[in-house]
Amino acid sequence: MTLRSPRERLLQTLAYELGGLAVATPLFALAFGTGAQESALLLLLLSLAVMLWSPIHNTLFDWVEWRCAGRLASDRPHRLRLIHALSHEATALVVTLPILMGFGGLGLFEALVADLGLTLIYTLYAYMFHWTYDRLRPVRTARLSSPEEIE
Repeated sequence: MTLRSPRERLLQTLAYELGGLAVATPLFALAFGTGAQESALLLLLLSLAVMLWSPIHNTLFDWVEWRCAGRLASDRPHRLRLIHALSHEATALVVTLPILMGFGGLGLFEALVADLGLTLIYTLYAYMFHWTYDRLRPVRTARLSSPEEIE
């Protein structure tokens, strides 16, 4: 089975989160009437939490895709890219909601609205990011002929 190396996953995760911060911080500040610095700090905390979660999610998703379809992430069709992005953001919501409430000082409803808004932004961003990343940095090692060969 061919997956991205831990070093490659780290690079992918850092690039994803830095780009996401650049996109989401001004939108969050505008939507919630907070200062840029306060928004950036809160979103940085969210980003750190998601950075811990992302490599786990991406590796699990890649592993399941390989086991079910015998396909590498860089060969993923657009339909499955959408599922990948949605599953990433849905699970990230569970990780980030407590941070928005605790560190952001938001009530449950406000935190949920903020998290859902960020999820929509990041879902679109995730789709575009991963598609672009896979085009720029495809998995290039030799393929195995079937998922059974990894056992």
